[in-house]
Amino acid sequence: MSLLFELRRRFLAALAGLVPDSDRAAALVEMVQPSQDPRFGDYQANMAMSLKKELGRSPREIAAELVARLDVSDLALAPEIAGPGFINLRLRDSWLAERLAAVVADPRLGVPVVERPRTYVIDYSAPNVAKPMHVGHIRSTVIGDSIYRTLKFLGHRVISDNHIGDWGTQFGMILHGYRHFRDEASYRANPVAELARLYRLVRQLMDYHAGRAELPGLRARVAEQEAALEQARTAPLGSGEAAGKQASKALRRLEAGVAELREQLASLENKLARVERDPALFRLAQEHPDINAAVLAETARLHAGDEENRRLWREFLPHCEDEINRVYRRLGVRFDYTLGESFYEDRLAPLVEDLLRRGIARESDGAVCVFLEGQPAPMIVRKQDGAFLYATTDLATLCHRMETWRPDAILYVVDHRQSLHFEQLFAAGRLLGYREVDLRHISFGTVLGEDGRPFRTREGDTVGLETLLDEAVRRAAQIVEANDQAKPNGPELSPDERNRIAETVGIAALKYADLSQNRTSDYVFSFDKMLAMNGNTATYMQYAYARVRSIFAKGNVDAEALRSSGARIRLDTPAERALALELLRFPEAIELAVADFRPNQLTTYLFGLANSYSTFFETCPVLKAETEELRQSRLLLCDLTARTIRQGLNLLGIDVVDRM
Repeated sequence: MSLLFELRRRFLAALAGLVPDSDRAAALVEMVQPSQDPRFGDYQANMAMSLKKELGRSPREIAAELVARLDVSDLALAPEIAGPGFINLRLRDSWLAERLAAVVADPRLGVPVVERPRTYVIDYSAPNVAKPMHVGHIRSTVIGDSIYRTLKFLGHRVISDNHIGDWGTQFGMILHGYRHFRDEASYRANPVAELARLYRLVRQLMDYHAGRAELPGLRARVAEQEAALEQARTAPLGSGEAAGKQASKALRRLEAGVAELREQLASLENKLARVERDPALFRLAQEHPDINAAVLAETARLHAGDEENRRLWREFLPHCEDEINRVYRRLGVRFDYTLGESFYEDRLAPLVEDLLRRGIARESDGAVCVFLEGQPAPMIVRKQDGAFLYATTDLATLCHRMETWRPDAILYVVDHRQSLHFEQLFAAGRLLGYREVDLRHISFGTVLGEDGRPFRTREGDTVGLETLLDEAVRRAAQIVEANDQAKPNGPELSPDERNRIAETVGIAALKYADLSQNRTSDYVFSFDKMLAMNGNTATYMQYAYARVRSIFAKGNVDAEALRSSGARIRLDTPAERALALELLRFPEAIELAVADFRPNQLTTYLFGLANSYSTFFETCPVLKAETEELRQSRLLLCDLTARTIRQGLNLLGIDVVDRM
């Protein structure tokens, strides 16, 4: 049972006689929120002020009528009206204790299964398998996995489908690299590593030649804008204060644009210089001036059914998939289906013909396009040369999902830069007749470095995901070792235990640092912050859990026996009551997390719970409580805290450890 949503339901009933518009009433009950200050109760409702104009009465009068209509006597003390019309609610201690008693015996910790399960398909992660996963994949992967776990826990039918890139230009790059640059002995010894090397090498050579072609134009643009800037600096500002301000503003914009162009030029020149300073690499670049066209030709032959390219593709693909699956295993992520782009290869031509036959698409300048109302550009589904596009494959994927699983909703966990693509995809899907399904783009921001720009290596390359995992585990190992060495009776963990705990703590830190952010925001990546023993971090959560488990180990307490002992929870102190209230808000936190698919709602809750537990732990003796009855009561609160943290972290895809 969610306290917040139960209170909102009751306020909705109270508003029925005052606000006839049901949509308006539903919006007003969103103003029932947990109190920010316990002095004002546990929950607070502020809608009376919003009703002042439409009801033509003072907010205090409206609040008084709402209170008279409100039926909460079974769970709360009499509501209080404060200030201009705030309604404050304080839950009864006896009701809290009764609810806690029910939660103690409930393996779901008071979280009900939904009455009307829906079918969700979730599309997340989706790497190009021919190249190593990088930092950009962390957000889609962990956000999607958390949404999957949470919806499933609530009782929905949830299907995860990893739409991997296993058919595009990246395989043309590997095919070209395999034919021209492979080290046969390395390929036989470790095909995954050699294919990754070949991909990186071909990518570097392609970027070099593309950069060389771009360089003159970029230099010309820089020179042109520098000249315009110099002219603007010497031009008269014009008469009047307004004109002067406008000219200054334009000058600042021009200066910022020039600085950005200079930076682009410097970055490109550095990238080219790195190749030219490497004799072996520069020689390869000179020997393969047409590598970009050659890669496209290899890709075209693969798509056209060339027997040798298909054979090599089938040989490479399992190795590439093994590489990404190894990363997924470390992250604790799994998928129900992995249907990549190649799965839809034979469906693309029939789909385009169907779109043409039904009048949904038409030819335009030799290409086949879907023209969508309100969209600035059409959705191209077949190019002039007959090639299909990313949009074509995604539309075929949508059709397959609808025909196979008949979902109520499809969630695409993809970064915000793809917003236009998904607007077009969803509009095209509706033209195909898929009007009832909820198509949702779960967008997210960018992982930034401390310079405020997309997180990259010093050389400007995208940071590999496994590199991040290894570094997080290495740093976690230092923390685990330091904590173990500092224990009063000396170290307790074996080297194997330290390694296992470090792996769990390090990867948890990386995932939690991402999930604790508002998903639509960019965030700055910091190992130091994510591994901190205090603050809203996985390390702090795991430490809180381990601290509870250490109490049970120290007191030789059997948690299962305690739960079935009939012991009751007492709420004699403010710290006990505050912890009890936080524990009962777990269902509420989950509801908020799925309301708009924001896992940070759950991390915020867990952080608040851990803080409440810390206060309780510092002020309320547990094993040395004054009476056995009080000892059992506090042990039950400890046990519920550990169970809730463990379940909450599990919904985030994060493991706990019993010792740290």
